[in-house]
Amino acid sequence: MDSHGEEHITWCPSGDAHRPESVVLGVRSGDNGRVVYLDEPVPAADALASIPEGIAPHRILRFASHCTSACANRVGDDCSLIERIQVLPSPSGTGAVPRCHLRPHCTWWNQTGVDACHRCPALATLNSPQDPLAALVADPTTTVEQVERWISAAE
Repeated sequence: MDSHGEEHITWCPSGDAHRPESVVLGVRSGDNGRVVYLDEPVPAADALASIPEGIAPHRILRFASHCTSACANRVGDDCSLIERIQVLPSPSGTGAVPRCHLRPHCTWWNQTGVDACHRCPALATLNSPQDPLAALVADPTTTVEQVERWISAAE
C-alpha cells in the first residue's frame, strides 16, 4: 500500500468490496468462519469476478477499503464500529496477532492497537440474521452502552 503513495490514508478492515481501491484482506475459512489473511493484497475487482453468481462476496472474503468521512461508523476521526466491537467479550487465546498487510494503515490498529488485531479475524462483514448481538454491534446507530446492556441482559 505504500507503493501507491497513500501513507496518510487509513483503511477500513471491514470495507466495501465495490469501492475502486478495495482489496481482499483475507478469506473466511473453516467452520468458525475466521479470516485467514492474505500475504499480499489482491484487488477486489479481480476477486469479485471469480465469485460465482448468487454467492455474497462477504460470505467468503473480507475486504478493505479507504475509511471515508461519509461512513456511517465514522465519528470524527474515529471508527465507532471498533469501539462497539471492543465491548464484546475478548476472544480466547489472544497470543500473537496474525500477519496482516493492512496493519500500518488500518484505522482500527491506529485507533485501538493490538486489541483490534486480536478481534479482527473473528469478525464478519456480513452478519447472520440469527445473531442479534452481531446485528446490534454492526448497526451504526447502536451505542457502546446499548451493547453493554444487551450483554448484561443475556448473562
